[in-house]
Amino acid sequence: MSQLHQRMTTLISEAGYHGDEPIMVGMHQSGALPILLAQGLTSTGGPVAATTLTYAASLSKQMTAACAALLVQHGALDMESPLARWLPQLPAWAGTVRLRHLVHHTAALPADSKIDAIVAGDADRTTSGIIQALMHFPALDHQPGTEHVYSNAGYVCLAAVVERAADMPLPDFAQRHLFAPLEMADTRYWPGPGPTPPGGAPLARLHPAPLSLGDGGVWTTLRDLLRWGQALNADGLGISKLMQTPGCLDDGTPIDYAWGLGVRSHAGHRVYRHGGGWIGLRAIHARVPDLGLSVAVIAINDHTERRVPLLDSLLDEVIEPSRPTR
Repeated sequence: MSQLHQRMTTLISEAGYHGDEPIMVGMHQSGALPILLAQGLTSTGGPVAATTLTYAASLSKQMTAACAALLVQHGALDMESPLARWLPQLPAWAGTVRLRHLVHHTAALPADSKIDAIVAGDADRTTSGIIQALMHFPALDHQPGTEHVYSNAGYVCLAAVVERAADMPLPDFAQRHLFAPLEMADTRYWPGPGPTPPGGAPLARLHPAPLSLGDGGVWTTLRDLLRWGQALNADGLGISKLMQTPGCLDDGTPIDYAWGLGVRSHAGHRVYRHGGGWIGLRAIHARVPDLGLSVAVIAINDHTERRVPLLDSLLDEVIEPSRPTR
């Protein structure tokens, strides 16, 4: 076992994950073999592995953004076009929302809690349900482009726009232009009707199921997630520069969010990272392009935020290798 492999095992324990808790942790740096660790059992009793199919939650946003970026690259989508052009069923406020507002969470759409109050009960979370809920709001919370407020509904709308611009369902477009070219054989968007795709590790609660596309919807594996990160680091799709460009408010104020990616720094290095969560699931992924590094954590029976300090400590192992061993 390599020294880094041993350190990763120690860091998982130090973050508070016990040996019987199901968690997958991976790290891949260009020029080296990926290090993949997995422990625990799924809710059906099967062993967790780097090939276990799990829900990616909001990690899906960067894949949705990548689909939009590909359409921009090919001239099929203008990020300055109004949302109303693509979703004319929405109220008049959709004419004031630009697609770039959706990408950077500056669209001023209603908060999740307000939308959930309309999509009540045990109804599954679906794209159609969220868009129908948006039709109940006669006005936005504030003027688009004036504030950065994280919005799941914004990415649901973005996914619907991608489908219309591409003239095909998002799962098909992503399979053809993202997952197949990058050899992510186990990754897919899943809109249902069942709560879990075939072979997927069941979520803690089957219903309401996260079936909306754009804000979530992707099911993947640890191995594929690291492959995704390395592909973006190497610009394997030709859109990394665009995806890594931070957004700004309409008055030019910069924000630390790019295309489905949070923009951070760690020990002087630019880091692109994003978390994802659902009931009983926590995930986080980070890339450090100038180090050719991709790191991912997926915990499938977790209601805490232990993933964040674990990710930071994993980054420390590579970014600060001279730090004394604890």
